[in-house]
Parts: sequence; structure tokens; C-alpha cells
Amino acid sequence: MQFFYWLVLFMVIGLAVFAVQNSSAPPVVIKFLLWRMETSLLYTLLGSVGVGILIALFFCIPKMVRSSLRSRDLRKQVGNLEKAVHGLPPSGSGREMNGDL
Repeated sequence: MQFFYWLVLFMVIGLAVFAVQNSSAPPVVIKFLLWRMETSLLYTLLGSVGVGILIALFFCIPKMVRSSLRSRDLRKQVGNLEKAVHGLPPSGSGREMNGDL
């Protein structure tokens, strides 16, 4: 995971250097369907990176939520099994003991 953070850091530094060096570049024309927009290369680049990050988050967040919920259920199940080993009554709905994850 640490490698991923370093990779992102270097990509952001590279993006910043590229943007600063090309800040005096002529405007870029963006055409999409019926829209036509003229903007600087810097804003085009930053906008495309921002949209890419939003799309990545759109697909990652549901997976992270499911993983968190499953982790919570598994922790409850481990706690109930440890209590069963020590002879204490289990807590919770019993859903975890039936294997209905």
C-alpha cells in the first residue's frame, strides 16, 4: 500500500511540474457533442485528473463499504465463538452463527 502512495505522490509532482511548465501554452479547444469550450491546457489537465479520481471513487466506495460491513460481521462472529469456547452465552442475533454472511 505504501508503494501506491509513493506512486501517486510522484504522479502528482509530475502533473504539477507539467502544468507549471506549460502554463503559457496556447488555449486548447475541447469539443464534446454540441459543446465547444476553449480553455488552457492546465485547466484541461486538472479537470481530466479530477474526473478520473471521481470515477475511481465511484467504483471503490461501494466495495469499501461492503468490506467494512463484512469485517464487522466477522468480528462479531469471532467474539461469539470465543464466548462459546469459554462457556458464555453468545450475543447478537445469531445470524453470524448460522453462516448467513
